[in-house]
Amino acid sequence: MSRLILVLGDQLTRNLSALEDLGAGDVVLMAEVMEEASYVPHHPKKIAFLFAAMRKFAAGLREEGVEVRYVTLDDSENSGSITGELLRAAEAYGTDEVIVTQPGEWRLIEALDDCPLRLTQRPDTRFVAKRSEFETWAEGRSELRMEWFYREMRKKTGLLMDGDDPAGGQWNFDHDNRKANPGEIAYGGPMQFTPDEITEDVLDLVEARFGDNFGDLRPFWFATDQGEARRALTRFVKEALPLFGDYQDAMLDEEAFLYHGIIGLYLNAGLLEPLEVCRAAEEAYRSGDAPINAVEGFIRQIIGWREFIRGIYFLQGPDYAQRNELGHGRSLPDFYWGAETKMRCISRTVAQTRENAYAHHIQRLMVTGNFALLAGIEPQQVQHWYMSVYADAYEWVMSANVIGMSQFADGGLMASKPYVSSGNYIAKMSDYCKGCAYDVKTKVGEGACPFNLLYWAFLDRHRERFERNPRMAQMYATFDRMDEEKREAVLSEAETFLNRMAQGALV
Repeated sequence: MSRLILVLGDQLTRNLSALEDLGAGDVVLMAEVMEEASYVPHHPKKIAFLFAAMRKFAAGLREEGVEVRYVTLDDSENSGSITGELLRAAEAYGTDEVIVTQPGEWRLIEALDDCPLRLTQRPDTRFVAKRSEFETWAEGRSELRMEWFYREMRKKTGLLMDGDDPAGGQWNFDHDNRKANPGEIAYGGPMQFTPDEITEDVLDLVEARFGDNFGDLRPFWFATDQGEARRALTRFVKEALPLFGDYQDAMLDEEAFLYHGIIGLYLNAGLLEPLEVCRAAEEAYRSGDAPINAVEGFIRQIIGWREFIRGIYFLQGPDYAQRNELGHGRSLPDFYWGAETKMRCISRTVAQTRENAYAHHIQRLMVTGNFALLAGIEPQQVQHWYMSVYADAYEWVMSANVIGMSQFADGGLMASKPYVSSGNYIAKMSDYCKGCAYDVKTKVGEGACPFNLLYWAFLDRHRERFERNPRMAQMYATFDRMDEEKREAVLSEAETFLNRMAQGALV
């Protein structure tokens, strides 16, 4: 009897555990379904990327002689869901046995668990750390910190190791990777690919079905197969990696990419694998083509941070994304969806997000995330936005990044303090403040930067929780040294700003 081998849209690698014992008579099922394409209003570029990559992956399997049942979104008999397509395929092939690599989102794991077929979910072996391995590491720890986990991953993989010691004599070179904006970028950006016939067909479909979603579908230039993704990686390692470390936290108004790789979407969809990416970067260091601070910082993002946030997501379970330890409940303002705002840092980050389905980690953490935290936006609305607008977004990626790291909604499980800052950080790391309607140097009164006002209001609002935090003591001491009249003015103006924002006024 045939087995159905389900391959999901973010599992596009021949090394997938579900495909490891593919045999004669087995049928690979792949399906473009509305339920997956619309559970959040995904950026059109993300939908197009996945559909095009899925179609090409299916074509590659067929070239191997594998029987593939591929259901397009516009198939008149498309049931609209993964489980619906499994049931249709099971009836068509006379089988009830299904093999799938476990999805990266609890909602889909649970949907498959409820499927009335004999379904086996195999572990996702595309990651360095097994889920059980992370659970063992985390057991008994009162605080889960990425740095200690990352060192274990370095030892396990041997990446940037000289025997038992870290290359360069230290584990982490992050202090060398915080240079402010360089003014000019000597890199032409990530490799861009001209859509072929398959991709053009997908673009027409996505334009017709998802044209009203936030985001620009065209121009479309993402890699959509493994060969293209590897070419994009090669370009990044050769042309951008040497300066990636220095300026990874910098932000520029007219430069969406700086020295970033833009390969997270390829990693998360399976077109690239983490160890091949890390080894390409390590080789650049070993051959003298990239400095240790750049290569270590890049590798840390993959085998450190990426593995860590996945571990947290599965360790904490399905309810993690619903946490709201700070009790924030304001609505996400319309300017996250492109409405006008006078805050240049927000408007430029959102504009780049609309154009590219991408913004780098500091734009996400210290601009859009920082503002949402300072303003007291409900964290679930914040996560919904990130899930909707970025091409690399999946729940296993976003929950720990947003609920834990960005919004401190898990109460400090992931971070020892909230990632909040006034406008000074943004002014230091970017050129956004030039030409902004607000003055970052103005702390109170007309033209005061909203980040300055909201920063102090956040500290005041959560004093009971944070004033004894040793990493925040200096902030509270500074606030307490303010003249009482100034403190009252700051808090009053912050409240006025938030009220105007809630009413839909231009802020």
